[in-house]
Amino acid sequence: MIRQALLALLVAAPAMAQSPLPFDVGGPFALTDQHGQTRTEADPDGHPQLLFFGYANCPGICTAALPLMADVTDMLARDGIALRPVMITVDPARDTVETIGAPLANHHARFVGLTGAPEALATAYAAFSVDHSLAYEDPAYGPVYSHGSFIYLLDSAGDVLTLFPPVMDAAKATKIAKKYIGTS
Repeated sequence: MIRQALLALLVAAPAMAQSPLPFDVGGPFALTDQHGQTRTEADPDGHPQLLFFGYANCPGICTAALPLMADVTDMLARDGIALRPVMITVDPARDTVETIGAPLANHHARFVGLTGAPEALATAYAAFSVDHSLAYEDPAYGPVYSHGSFIYLLDSAGDVLTLFPPVMDAAKATKIAKKYIGTS
């Protein structure tokens, strides 16, 4: 009897999990956007989101992730699906409220850049299991950071639906996103 009950719990456990992923990722945060407004994991307009951790002037993986996010946003818009691309900085000294918006707008007008106090950023990093560290100091460019590379697809409440690698083809990422967020 006990064995059957334990087996039933183990079988039901994935259905009871908050995330459809086989591991816990995501959670609450409160950061500041490029307009000086506080934003949380939930989109204020009720749109699903693509979330990436990087920095606005990154010479590395961000040069693949940010354009991919912009392309997926545009492809879904053509199908009537509003999506919000969001980047949380791993370089708050460089990505300030005043400086984060312009480079992101070069990728897409809807991009939201988030920064904040070290404690607030640490909360977001921990929630999404994002490791980051100073890789080296480039004499011409400045600090170069290593950081996570996944793009998180979130629903409008900020719950993680799935992950994308930044090197995925935009058409394939769009097709996968549509499976999670539907057509409205």
